[in-house]
Amino acid sequence: MYKIIIDSCGELTEELRADGHYENVALEMEVDGSRIVDDETFDQADFLKKVKESPNAPKSSCPSPEQYVQAFQGEAERVYVVTLSKELSGSYNSAQLARKLFEEEYGAEAKQIYVFNSRSASIGETLIGMKVQECEEAGLPFEETIEQVERYISGQRTFFVLETLETLRKNGRLGNVKAFVANALNIKPVMGSTPDGQICQLGQARGMRKALLKMIEEMLSGIKNSDRLTLAISHCNCPGRAKEVREEIEKRMKFKQIFIVDTAGISSMYANDGGVIMAV
Repeated sequence: MYKIIIDSCGELTEELRADGHYENVALEMEVDGSRIVDDETFDQADFLKKVKESPNAPKSSCPSPEQYVQAFQGEAERVYVVTLSKELSGSYNSAQLARKLFEEEYGAEAKQIYVFNSRSASIGETLIGMKVQECEEAGLPFEETIEQVERYISGQRTFFVLETLETLRKNGRLGNVKAFVANALNIKPVMGSTPDGQICQLGQARGMRKALLKMIEEMLSGIKNSDRLTLAISHCNCPGRAKEVREEIEKRMKFKQIFIVDTAGISSMYANDGGVIMAV
């Protein structure tokens, strides 16, 4: 038996939630002293309202090692953990510490546990979890599954276009990205992930629609054998916009599968109202 644990920045579809092999470990958010847990109680509309009304940037905190240790419990003999990029969150380090604590208490032979640094976020994490399941269902041994999934992570790319980068900037998640001051001209930057899991700017365009089209072009330019790949789109309170992105992609290239999910708490916090994220 196996279990796939994904921190709550990774959105699970209804099918994955019902599958029985997946579990989310919740991060938390704070808006003006109000604590919000990123689990099934998360109310996106209420959260976005709180953020809009607050003069301060929302903050987040990663799961504790104890939360991960609790998630390791159960009958599963093989446990795979997928976390936010360790360049963006402490979730990866927390999960690694939890693995050590679990092995100290129960012995290294009790379970096989491996922690993947997604080098991504949101549906990038979801796709990694799905790759783990693909390998498991194919009957691959634990170590070979790890090798296949790490290879997949090395080739995965994440892209996003947001209405504003302010939350990312104020929380120090933009690293070396140059300061972006173009709001008056409605210039939208097209952002993506670097190979080591940091955030970079890939381009820019005037207006959201042109920026989304540029994001699609950036994504498709690096794709080979698309009919073998699953592409995921997550959106923050803009299902119509996400659907348009999928339709534009389908006009240009055929994928094995394209699915759309609404952002959960942490992704909603950083994507802000109207943000769109893609991973493949």
